[in-house]
Amino acid sequence: MMIEMLRAGCLANVPHGFAGRRGGVSTGVHAGLNVGLGSDDERDAILRNRDLARDALLPGAKLVTVRQVHSPDVVTVRAAIEEQDRPAADAMVTDRPGLILGILTADCVPVLFADPDAGVVGAAHAGWKGALSGVTDRTIQEMEKLGAQAQRVRAAIGPCIGRASYEVTEPFLRAFEEQDPENGRFFSEGREGHYQFDIAAYVAARLAANGIGRVEMLDEDSYSQPERFFSYRRSCHHGEASYGRQISMIAVG
Repeated sequence: MMIEMLRAGCLANVPHGFAGRRGGVSTGVHAGLNVGLGSDDERDAILRNRDLARDALLPGAKLVTVRQVHSPDVVTVRAAIEEQDRPAADAMVTDRPGLILGILTADCVPVLFADPDAGVVGAAHAGWKGALSGVTDRTIQEMEKLGAQAQRVRAAIGPCIGRASYEVTEPFLRAFEEQDPENGRFFSEGREGHYQFDIAAYVAARLAANGIGRVEMLDEDSYSQPERFFSYRRSCHHGEASYGRQISMIAVG
């Protein structure tokens, strides 16, 4: 099966793509294009899937990923990084051609950034902890150090868990409201004592607050589309022992 690679209109002239689970060589609960080195999938299959994803975007380029830890930390990438040397971080920026920045997700929010005029790109993994602590803010700051300007930056939010699928507790809601009372608008009431969280909208608002020139949301719910996307929460609800990860990629054009 061919790899499904979603594109964002705002990044039309920048090599990028949000890959789902279609295609790939993994089987079982990881069936498809599982690129997660932290999963219990067969290592050879994971590495093959990573090569397939890379070649679907820019054959011959070097795919760079980090060891994601739900932090606001950003790495400036100037050269290829070997798998065993991956730093702990949740976002990357670069101005070097020939490098693909890859972010892995399975419900969290993947964000791809580009200032084509400056030749600077970025990629961020925004789970709720990273989003709340400012991983996207920091990504923009690090892009600016390489010559990007926020008002020129375009950002695309890829497949992630949707509001209808993301039930949270009241203490979770309070953590966001304590940071900013306005954050309550990203939550709607669910069953008693619970709320539905629109994490994609929250991330989009953080981007807009940082002066990003254009923000595009693909509006694809990873939880409710098992044939297209991996989902950590869905795997938990189904009692599965492991889960796959999909990859979102961007490179300097």
